[in-house]
Amino acid sequence: MESDRPLIVQSDKTLFLEVESPYFAEVRDHLGAFAELIKCPEHIHTYRISPLSLWNASSAGMTSDEVIEILRRYSRYPVPPNVEIDIAESMKRYGRLVLEKDDTGLLLRSDDPLLLDSLSRQKTVGPYMMERLDPYTFRVGGKYRGNLKQNLIKLGYPVKDLAGYVPGAPLSIRLRETTLAGKPFHLRDYQKDAIAAFYRDGSREGGSGVVVLPCGAGKTVVGLGVIAAMQTHTLILVTNVVALRQWKRELVDKTFIDPDLVCEYSGEAKDIGPITVATYQILTYRKKKSEGFPHLGLFAVRDWGLIIYDEVHLLPAPVFRITAEIQARRRLGLTATLVREDRMEEDVFSLIGPKCFDVPWKVLEEQGWIATAECHEVRIPFPIEERRRYVLELPRVQFRIASENPLKMPVVQEILRRHQGSRILVIGQYLSQLQIVADELKCPLITGSTPNTVRENLYEKFRQGEILTLVVSKVANFAIDLPEAHVAIQISGTFGSRQEEAQRLGRILRPKSDGAIAHFYTLVTRDSNETEFAQKRQLFLTEQGYKYHLETAEIYVPELAA
Repeated sequence: MESDRPLIVQSDKTLFLEVESPYFAEVRDHLGAFAELIKCPEHIHTYRISPLSLWNASSAGMTSDEVIEILRRYSRYPVPPNVEIDIAESMKRYGRLVLEKDDTGLLLRSDDPLLLDSLSRQKTVGPYMMERLDPYTFRVGGKYRGNLKQNLIKLGYPVKDLAGYVPGAPLSIRLRETTLAGKPFHLRDYQKDAIAAFYRDGSREGGSGVVVLPCGAGKTVVGLGVIAAMQTHTLILVTNVVALRQWKRELVDKTFIDPDLVCEYSGEAKDIGPITVATYQILTYRKKKSEGFPHLGLFAVRDWGLIIYDEVHLLPAPVFRITAEIQARRRLGLTATLVREDRMEEDVFSLIGPKCFDVPWKVLEEQGWIATAECHEVRIPFPIEERRRYVLELPRVQFRIASENPLKMPVVQEILRRHQGSRILVIGQYLSQLQIVADELKCPLITGSTPNTVRENLYEKFRQGEILTLVVSKVANFAIDLPEAHVAIQISGTFGSRQEEAQRLGRILRPKSDGAIAHFYTLVTRDSNETEFAQKRQLFLTEQGYKYHLETAEIYVPELAA
């Protein structure tokens, strides 16, 4: 036993890391390459080694010997033999199957003929393995590249895709050193590292993958850097029109490109150019469920050399399906969290690419690249009449009743008074609740039905300080650039969605010009299922090192005491 070593490795591949150890940061950085952070309260952080985390490590060039050596070096007790065996077996699976390309088409190769025999008999992958050329090689139909990878990973065999990519139509573009507003602009070191990890100097080893960075850390800038590195026509997919126009502004502000070459494809405009920014909504639009998706043809109308998926963790199923058919295009996913509530992380791995770069949120906070944030959960009492109604309903209705607890309103008003002069977002799920709050506060309300021109005008007034408080629905969860927002008050949410919690905190994480701390408040009803869902929502952020200060409404409004 080595008592000064901070890591404990369990036989179920769970890892415990002591925060107080002088080796903590060193071990944390190592573990981030091959293990998933599960939770990180004050003293002990918990990680888990999974097949997907090991395949991500393998795709980045890490070997099982390196993983095992790290565990042995820092583990207080001997590493369980079954853990070492499982790591070796899992990582060996990545690369056992390789997709390559020759003059005649796509090839699936393996140095294990019996593995190919077995897979060719599987009903989910056998139809894609068209012709056996020799004991080690099957011919695969080119249009099945994505489908084959998607189905093989479900069988536990991630494919190493070395079939390469088409270069795409050329586009001359380079980054500015000074923005249009005259501010110095340059890539931060971690942004350069992210670009390099994705592109890999244009080799067939690079060109598909996911970059994970917290909100406010400049994921869009990473996208611009990749476009500048590749010099090719690019299709950018985003969550909504506001995000679309932010991408357009960033492209014009930070690159030397003719604005006429940056086009919008949305419900409001259908222009296509060398750089086209489109919304997921327009791509998945159809008049009837029985009909096809008329706008998915956008993927084929130009010789795209790069497709960027912003907020890739939200990728809708129809876009997954079309992505399976365009594996010859380089694909960059950008996200603050790879958590998907539908458990489709493996599809992101196989169709977009493995995680190629990740930085813990707290690391960037310590370096000053994102704002320091304090998280507060405020428990609100239940009015007796609302509680009577609550106990008679089904769980889903109960959640809404608890979410719309009217006693949240005086707490919101008190928080606003405490942060008077700050720019504040009040965020919620239910439109009727948000309308009541907006009316009470005499503040503008932004929902999905708010015209985009009105939204953008309100966001700009908020940035300029003409409006200090905005009430917003879930349309503000994603890609809204509000660097001066200091406070977010979450009055209701989408059940236990971890990704939504992360995105909402992200609205206030951009560094403040005055260095102020950001505050994130979540209001939940005591003695209700909203409290249980809140704990599930908070899991991702606690994994990232954020602590929720549990408070009662009486701290803010004493007369709410029962």
